[in-house]
Amino acid sequence: MSSQLIANIANIALAVSVIVALIFGLAQVRAAARDRRERLTLEVLRQFQSHEFAELMHFINTYKVPATYKEMRSAPAEDQVKLIQFSQQMESLGMIVAERLINIDLVDKTLGSYVTTSWEKYKVLFLDIRETAPDPFLGEYFQWLAEAIDKRMQEKPREPFYARV
Repeated sequence: MSSQLIANIANIALAVSVIVALIFGLAQVRAAARDRRERLTLEVLRQFQSHEFAELMHFINTYKVPATYKEMRSAPAEDQVKLIQFSQQMESLGMIVAERLINIDLVDKTLGSYVTTSWEKYKVLFLDIRETAPDPFLGEYFQWLAEAIDKRMQEKPREPFYARV
C-alpha cells in the first residue's frame, strides 16, 4: 500500500469519526432538552396539584378582586398576599409558556378557562396599577397567557379526552 492511500484512508476515517461525533452530540443535546422539558412539565403539574394552589384557586373564585390599587391596599394583609401570590404564579406560568419551556397544551389541559376567568377578575385592578403605580408591565405574561388560551378555545376547541378514546 502506498503512503498516499494510507493517508486517504486515515482522512476518511477521521472525517467519519467527526461526523459520528457531531451526530452523537446533537442527539445528546436533544435528549437533554427533552429531559429538561419533561422535568419542568412534571414540576408545573405538581404545583397545580398542591393544597396551597387549590386554596388560592378557591380564594380567587370566591373573592371580589378590588378594582383599584387603593382598594387592594385597604384589604386585609392576608387577602393582599393571596392576590399577589396567585397573580405571580400566573405570571410565572405565562413566562414559562412564552419561553416555550412548557407547552401551552399543558396549561389548556390542566387549567384551561380558569386562566381566562381569573385574568378577567384581575384585569381591572391590573390596568389601574399599570397607570397609577406606574407599572406598565404588571401582569403582562398573565394577560398574554389568558388571551392565548381564550383564542385557542375559540378557534380550535379541544375535544375532551374521554370522547376521543
